[in-house]
Amino acid sequence: MTLGALLTIAVALAFDYTNGFHDAANSIATVVATRVLSPRYAVLWAATFNFVAFLVFHTAVASTIAKGVVDQEVLTVGVIFAGLIGAIGWNLVTFYLGLPTSSSHALVGGIAGAAVVRSGFDVLVSEGLRKIGVFIVIAPLLGLALGLILNLAVQWIFHRVRRVDLLNKGFRKGQLVSAAAYSLGHGGNDAQKTMGIILAVLIASNELPKGADVPLWVVLASHTAIGLGTLSGGWRIVKTMGSRITRLQPAGGMSAETGAALTLFFTSHAGIPVSTTHTITGSIIGVGASRRLSAVRWGVAGRVVMAWVVTIPGAGAIAALTSLAVRVGS
Repeated sequence: MTLGALLTIAVALAFDYTNGFHDAANSIATVVATRVLSPRYAVLWAATFNFVAFLVFHTAVASTIAKGVVDQEVLTVGVIFAGLIGAIGWNLVTFYLGLPTSSSHALVGGIAGAAVVRSGFDVLVSEGLRKIGVFIVIAPLLGLALGLILNLAVQWIFHRVRRVDLLNKGFRKGQLVSAAAYSLGHGGNDAQKTMGIILAVLIASNELPKGADVPLWVVLASHTAIGLGTLSGGWRIVKTMGSRITRLQPAGGMSAETGAALTLFFTSHAGIPVSTTHTITGSIIGVGASRRLSAVRWGVAGRVVMAWVVTIPGAGAIAALTSLAVRVGS
């Protein structure tokens, strides 16, 4: 394997790590906001289930990333490297600003931007990008709908219970399960994106034939990297996700996590790389809206949505500049 391929694989795992700490808030914001777990134990809980997700999910999302964004003939090691730099750069900028944007769409934008600047727009795989683009909208809406429905169901079932303290105690325990389920979905969908990138590197450097499956060492390395990233936390984004959008109680936290987890289980098995950030944000908004529309801080939600809109072009621009620099320097 060439030095360039090894370096690109290392950068891919670095992206996976930044994905972990950037998206740690997705997994732990609700359990921290409702004080079910301290930040330290919440991060450990989420990281554990990020890692063991490889036992639950296949690698359908990895195949979509490796083969369904741009033409494989264009995916050289240099293009993949530039795409990763674009995604990592965007993650760091939005992490600093405290914006829960999508690492997934940053990666898609980075790879697309790096490829387009080299070979033009014809290299984009329209079917794969269309599927990703549709679920930019569907994933948060599905999360919102499930969060809203689940929270309304909980309110209706338990509306006669007078002992709120006992009810909250029960839902706190339930949140441990829902947070674990969400972290499984997070690890299952997001770690696969790095697997897809490493698979593309191995194919581009002729280490594997086209159409090959993801090797086991790539699966384990990707889940380890995202788990370690989650252990690093993401406290700026935790604050936005956990309290600025809406105030959560244990029942609402469990509803939000369960709705998001169900969405991620479906999309991961369908091979659709969605944004875990979009999904949990939609669920949290759905929970807030189930109480009353004014319970959601729509100004903060609007700022988050605006960050989503500019993620793909923003990461793509950074990747395009990096791709040009790599091309000039080679």
